[in-house]
Amino acid sequence: MDIASYLSGYADGEGCFCVTFNQSKRHAFGWDVRPSFSVSQNHDRAEILELFKNQFGCGTIRPDRSDKTLKYEVRSIPELVAKVIPHFERYLLISSKRHDFEMFAGICRMMSGREHLTPRGFNKIVKLASKMNISGKKKYPRTKIKV
Repeated sequence: MDIASYLSGYADGEGCFCVTFNQSKRHAFGWDVRPSFSVSQNHDRAEILELFKNQFGCGTIRPDRSDKTLKYEVRSIPELVAKVIPHFERYLLISSKRHDFEMFAGICRMMSGREHLTPRGFNKIVKLASKMNISGKKKYPRTKIKV
């Protein structure tokens, strides 16, 4: 079995590429920008999360208090750019989640290039993130996040 293709298919259904914004006095423009890739699963099927962690060679598995599942998550920009994004560029997502992934990859690469520290780059990231995960709830409406 091709584990890499399996993991992409699994992530296509159960994974999440997201970019969160949290107000912060110590970050540029008053906002902490945090991209992450995650997959959640019930405790009795946690081996799939171990497969993700082993395949990517990074990330953490932790309890998700919101729904009592386990969550595999990668938040490190260097690891997202070097390990997670190349995987999904090689083993493509086929659902509409691919659109979210493409914007997510662009945001991560911009942040890797430190573009989020410029007003133009930060605003571009906010605009891209506002087009991601349209059906999800957002703590801060993107219209309130500006430089």
